[in-house]
Amino acid sequence: MIGIIGGTGLYQLEGLSNMESRKIKTPFGEPSAPVLVGKLSTGDLSVNVAFLPRHGVHHEFLPSEINYRANIWALKAIGVRQILSFSAVGSLTENIQPGELAIPDQYFDFTKGRRVSSFFGDGLVAHISTAEPSCSLFSDHVAQKANEQGIPVHRKKTYACVEGPRLGTRAESFFLQKAGCDLVGMTNIPEAFLAREAQLCYCTIAVVTDYDCWLDDPSQHVSVDKVIDHYKANLNRVKKILHSVLVSDLQDMVCACSHALEGAIMTPEDTLSPDKKRILEFLMG
Repeated sequence: MIGIIGGTGLYQLEGLSNMESRKIKTPFGEPSAPVLVGKLSTGDLSVNVAFLPRHGVHHEFLPSEINYRANIWALKAIGVRQILSFSAVGSLTENIQPGELAIPDQYFDFTKGRRVSSFFGDGLVAHISTAEPSCSLFSDHVAQKANEQGIPVHRKKTYACVEGPRLGTRAESFFLQKAGCDLVGMTNIPEAFLAREAQLCYCTIAVVTDYDCWLDDPSQHVSVDKVIDHYKANLNRVKKILHSVLVSDLQDMVCACSHALEGAIMTPEDTLSPDKKRILEFLMG
């Protein structure tokens, strides 16, 4: 099953039948909203889909208030194995213009430590590899489906995740440019890393809405109005890609994400508390 995490401007998923809203309990509290589960059908093919609005049904959670652990846990609990997320981002380069789409393959963590970033800790230690934080196989598949729809997508880009909720300063924008970042957003970390800890494939379609604030022209600086307007203008293209991915066959997709915890667990299992054993069993499953 594919799980969809909707970002700014994508709060519901159209075209689902047999819809069911599921409240999932997790060891880490409640997810952003009940998970909407349904079937998407085209021709003779019918696929199960799970949808979760990252910021809540009414966009009530700041980026640092999102319960990322509960969101990833809830999606895995109902059978999700691939997560396709959607995010509004700013561009840090002239080569990526507002209105265009990108699939980042690298992440730069510029958050401030306010977000709980791991399922591990408190007696259970693991160190996963995030050298390649996005699933390359799944990302290639998504990019191929976009190309089949005639929709160009930037590849091999680095997404810098900032704390928010304020929009950035010019000094921060210049710093991120010098760090080699191409895009800037507020939500993909720790989401991508938690998906890896849960041994799920993760890919983001980033909708470029602005130039952040590094250009000299103040009229090009990011504002909430620009973000919303550009995101809405791209929703049809986003939904075309999404539909194409959802109705494709992912059953035979096998990648390293599904065994990301192999060799990563440091704490002997026989020393774990019952609660930690249950968490580890779930993540390994």
